[in-house]
Amino acid sequence: MKNDEDILQAEIVKWYNNTYCLKFHSTPGVIFSVPNGGNRNKVEAMKFKATGLMAGVSDLIVILPTGLLLFIEIKTPNNTQQPNQKEFETIVNKLGFQYHIIRSLKQFKELIWQNLK
Repeated sequence: MKNDEDILQAEIVKWYNNTYCLKFHSTPGVIFSVPNGGNRNKVEAMKFKATGLMAGVSDLIVILPTGLLLFIEIKTPNNTQQPNQKEFETIVNKLGFQYHIIRSLKQFKELIWQNLK
């Protein structure tokens, strides 16, 4: 069963893909998720970790048509970051990239429009 964060994330991906990632766009954007969550058996978990899975990575990574890179963490209004997510945010910010906690589709749209100006 999907939780509220999954539903919001799906809405965001659908909107961004339909608005900025279609083939007719001269420079399409990119949005993709990082499959950090879920339950895995020990063998799967070891394989994912050995091949680069990193705890705390943002839920979405967005590349705007302008080339700007955004790291997006999806949270419901009452949910907060885990310690490893805060660590990842710190690393991203130190590297000079944008990290945002998004709590609604409206907030995500506004972020995209601001960064495309």
